Amino acid sequence: MCAFTWLLLLLLLQEGDSGDGVDPEEVVAVLHESISLPLEIPPKEEVENIIWSSHKSLATVVPGKEGHPATIMVINPHYQGRVSFLDPSYSLHISNLSWEDSGLYQAQVNLRTSQTSTMQQYNLRVYRRLSEPQITVNFEISGEGACNMSLVCSVEKAGMDVTYSWLSSGDSAYTSHEGPVLSTSWRPEDNALSYTCRASNPVSNVSSYPIPAGSFCADPNYASEKPSTAFCLLAKGLLVLLLLVILATVLWVIRVQKRREMPRMKKLMRNRMKLRKKAKPASSPA
Repeated sequence: MCAFTWLLLLLLLQEGDSGDGVDPEEVVAVLHESISLPLEIPPKEEVENIIWSSHKSLATVVPGKEGHPATIMVINPHYQGRVSFLDPSYSLHISNLSWEDSGLYQAQVNLRTSQTSTMQQYNLRVYRRLSEPQITVNFEISGEGACNMSLVCSVEKAGMDVTYSWLSSGDSAYTSHEGPVLSTSWRPEDNALSYTCRASNPVSNVSSYPIPAGSFCADPNYASEKPSTAFCLLAKGLLVLLLLVILATVLWVIRVQKRREMPRMKKLMRNRMKLRKKAKPASSPA
């Protein structure tokens, strides 16, 4: 009888602690966006309360009775104004995610009907959406005419868990290479290859613009005078020329206006002189 009692107690403890030993559910989310941690309630069970925690207690939810709203108390001030609990399972919804929101979350569901509790765990990882990869090219031409190139791919504020890969294309052939650095060589008689870097993390996948190998290796001045640099210099020259033309036009208009006004000013001065001469005799004593 005693052994049966201990066995029954052990089974009850195992049932009430069913969340232990289960790997947390992996959840990925985007920085400054929102995420929901789905909570599953056992069917035909009445919930006493739900205790959400992350590192420390986060919130307590007490479902309402007979159509009344649930009573929610957010304990952790870090989540104030950013969390809500979605009916009918009271899944945790977090908005405006920050890096500090990453980590282990767990929900303890205390059941009223069976006097037991279940535990559900989540491992939340927050990532930033990647921006366009930037490529740095280093190359040198050997004495044998081969062009040795080193292409380095990077993403600003990349964060963790970023993978890089390279895709090279020429004619109908496509090859790939893993890693942020690609080392290769090229000769003038080789096919005109172009290289594209692809950066990925769990929430985004972005690619760079293609880099043509021949443009760097066939023309030694290409690296120092890229088309974009030459275009900028040309644009600056055209802008200076345009300003000079505008300045010359303004000076010409001013000069023309002055020439037109000179005869009028001379006539006005002559009229004033005549009026002064006529006024002198009138003002002399009798």
